[in-house]
Amino acid sequence: MASLKAPSLSLKHTAFCQTKSLTSFQTFPQCKIPIKTTRTTNLKAINTSIKASISSSASTKHPASDAKPGRVQELYVYELNERDRGSPAYLRLSQKEVNSLGDLVPFSNKVYHGNLEKRLGITSGICILIQHVPEKNGDRYEAIFSFYFGDYGHISVQGPYLTYEDTYLAVTGGSGIFEGVTGQVKLHQIVFPFKIFYTFYLKGIPDLPQELLGTPVVTSPEVEPTPAAKAAEPHAALKNYTD
Repeated sequence: MASLKAPSLSLKHTAFCQTKSLTSFQTFPQCKIPIKTTRTTNLKAINTSIKASISSSASTKHPASDAKPGRVQELYVYELNERDRGSPAYLRLSQKEVNSLGDLVPFSNKVYHGNLEKRLGITSGICILIQHVPEKNGDRYEAIFSFYFGDYGHISVQGPYLTYEDTYLAVTGGSGIFEGVTGQVKLHQIVFPFKIFYTFYLKGIPDLPQELLGTPVVTSPEVEPTPAAKAAEPHAALKNYTD
């Protein structure tokens, strides 16, 4: 009978290096298991991503470009009530015969270029009666309203509106080419509430388009728009003006 010999013991493990004996499992001097350190790599990737994000954000900002800090541009506008819009509407919430605190006056009138040769759009807003002033035969209102200039956008204003004297209102913002605008506007009463002249002092926006610029007609109770502007003929009105 052939002699039986014990087979030699060979230990292999996928997670360890092969060794000569069981005792050699205690240490692995000849086995080097590569360990990848990803922290540094990850930090570099994050930093690169942040820089790219900042760069992308900066490149998509609207250039403050053409707006020159501190520069004031003047814009001249006539607001005319031609009695064809049902404006103003007096809401006597005080239920008193005399104009009193709380009465509301929504209004909307036509707006023309200062030279009265071009229809610009409309005003739209509301006046809140603050005080009746009998000695002046008038009233003090808080006014909140906007001027609409067709495709160019709009300007919003707020402040005191006195029926008996000139006032200054704050320019509170705008849209289109007037986005980010600040400044003030002088309200000059010519014939209340039918003819009012405004001088805007605008800051924080690029140069106004040429068709909004020009020398205004001298104010007087007789001022009237040109027939072409009144009819809003294409050459005498802003593109897509609000009616």
